[in-house]
Amino acid sequence: MARLARTEGLTDIQQEILATVRTFVEREIIPVATELEHADEYPTEIVKGMAELGLFGLMIPEEFGGLGESLLTYALVVEEIARGWMSVSGILNTHFIVAYMIKQHGTAEQQAAFLPEMAEGRVRAAFSMSEPGLGSDVAAISTKGVRDGSDYLITGQKMWLTNGATANLVALLARTDEGAETPYKNLTTFLIEKEPGFGETRPGLTVPGKIQKMGYKGVDTTELVLDQVRVPADRVLGGTPGRGFAHMMDGVEVGRVNVAARACGIALRAFELGIAYAQQRSAFGKPIAQHQAIQFKLADMATKVEAAHQMMVRAARTKDAGQRNDLEAGMAKYLAAEYCKEVVEDSFRIHGGYGYSKEYEIERLYREAPMLLIGEGTSEIQRMIIGRRLLEEYKLR
Repeated sequence: MARLARTEGLTDIQQEILATVRTFVEREIIPVATELEHADEYPTEIVKGMAELGLFGLMIPEEFGGLGESLLTYALVVEEIARGWMSVSGILNTHFIVAYMIKQHGTAEQQAAFLPEMAEGRVRAAFSMSEPGLGSDVAAISTKGVRDGSDYLITGQKMWLTNGATANLVALLARTDEGAETPYKNLTTFLIEKEPGFGETRPGLTVPGKIQKMGYKGVDTTELVLDQVRVPADRVLGGTPGRGFAHMMDGVEVGRVNVAARACGIALRAFELGIAYAQQRSAFGKPIAQHQAIQFKLADMATKVEAAHQMMVRAARTKDAGQRNDLEAGMAKYLAAEYCKEVVEDSFRIHGGYGYSKEYEIERLYREAPMLLIGEGTSEIQRMIIGRRLLEEYKLR
């Protein structure tokens, strides 16, 4: 194993899982990633392989057919997969967040109904909070669920659903105006089942089409339009309306560790590509790796890769210990995403003109890295969270 991005104190089982995933990435993902990404083609065979490895159930408890692993194990697996192709890790992430929310907050009936099939990858999930008119301003959500006997009728429009078409389960946040009047206590998470695909996938629920993006291709990112979609009350996550904000923030917290892990994976791959190319390319009579300017870049890149990895590991371990980790997750996501962008750009510069060519892998990474600056909360949002938490921790007495 390379010197960078090592994780101390892993169990034999964790090391075995990571070694298996690393082999899978080297054999099944890296050789086809660029071709599939340029074609914007869904990686069907890769997803099938991940299901066979049990990765869709990595954190689902063993009693429901999962592997019952920790957030740290999951984050390290995501780092490995993102090193191969970041879009593939996105296919896992929203599924993982929804499974985590059901495990933590779902009723016994909801856990029994969904978790076993989610562990096998037969039920695949999407996570829906954003809307066309809002991103991080969750309190402004306008999608509404109105009680109608033993059901709810949900109407509204959602945006930026990863796996929006391929998923057959969506965890969706809507306003229900039940309980407290404050915007954070009248939001409810609904577990909405649908058919995979585009168009009307259940009565009143339409997936219009795939959103075209500069990067993060292969995975489907969609809108979701709801018109009086009837959802039984027993599909309110946890069985009680008005708790959706807390549910979603818990999910986003682990999602931020995931995004940090993705950034670590991309940064590590960009460093690997850069240091390899620098030893192959010659200028002024010697490999460019022997020029001090390039060595400085490599030194900066490696230091950022290592720092981001260690912060991501700490955030995951804090959550695994049962402690509040919004500060650590925010710091890890912020630092890893920003460093990822910088490491990728330095690798791009090392590649020179060839970095601009679609024949070289760094071109794909250059388009993928910006998504991590905005996914699961922008860097500016992370800085707000970090600042507020620091003021709580260091409040003058």
